[in-house]
Amino acid sequence: MRTESLTRYAWLSIAAAMATIGLKTAAWWTTGSVGLLSDAIESLVNLAAALVALWMLKLAERPPDEEHAYGYSKAEYFSSGFEGGLIFIAALAIVWTAIQRLIVPQPLEHVGIGLAISVVASSINLGVAVVLMRVGKRFNSITLEADAHHLMTDVWTSAGVVLGVGAVALTGWQRLDPLIAMGVALNILWMGFRLLRRSARGLLDRSLPAHSRDAIHAVLARYEQRGIAFHALMTREAAGRSFASVHVLVPGAWSVQQGHDLVEEIERDIRAAVPGTSVITHLEPREDPKSLDDVVLDR
Repeated sequence: MRTESLTRYAWLSIAAAMATIGLKTAAWWTTGSVGLLSDAIESLVNLAAALVALWMLKLAERPPDEEHAYGYSKAEYFSSGFEGGLIFIAALAIVWTAIQRLIVPQPLEHVGIGLAISVVASSINLGVAVVLMRVGKRFNSITLEADAHHLMTDVWTSAGVVLGVGAVALTGWQRLDPLIAMGVALNILWMGFRLLRRSARGLLDRSLPAHSRDAIHAVLARYEQRGIAFHALMTREAAGRSFASVHVLVPGAWSVQQGHDLVEEIERDIRAAVPGTSVITHLEPREDPKSLDDVVLDR
């Protein structure tokens, strides 16, 4: 479970985006490179995405209420999806600009200064991306992970642009600059698609990852060795939260207290195996044929 607010990391992303926008715009203004312009446009996307991430993280941290009994954690998927949409728009803008420059190529100026500025901006993005990725994985935040992946894409994109602009300066082939910009756009589109796909999967209540499901099955297997049976196991994840439900079959002659003590123990062990999981159990008598009517509950 999260024990601290993640919004401060969104503020870090906002600060990095504002710094890189200024630096990359200066690099483009200095050189006239459409490749560097594409880099600056992507940083605008970074800023918009970071602002939405801040908003969604604040919403996701709100406690459950009567209308949202499971909390607001799915708000993070909206942030990731919004970022994916912005990436598509930025990519189309880059392609349009590159086509114009491909038709009417223009010489680059002050390449050395522009590239140096771009490298500084990329270094900022790299440092922030490493921090966001580490924190995102630690707290299972798709918002921070999406932001980190986007920044890392920005870093690799900038590296390609720097190499391309340098190649233009060395070869004099001006159309190489817009061609590189188009390659940047394709790379951005791929990242946008991945973010949109992950957001859609989260909103569709996808099951927990395989390693988490295996951990739950391992817990249940230990109890099966004691003669306890299970069925109708279902799991899902919602950004930083995990959910699991299972039916527990015990001897019908057991007292309510015995059954209650057992399911409390099972729930505790599942939460220990998959930290942060909300577990719901349903107790059924093993001998009653009706207990098997819901073996494939909601499947």
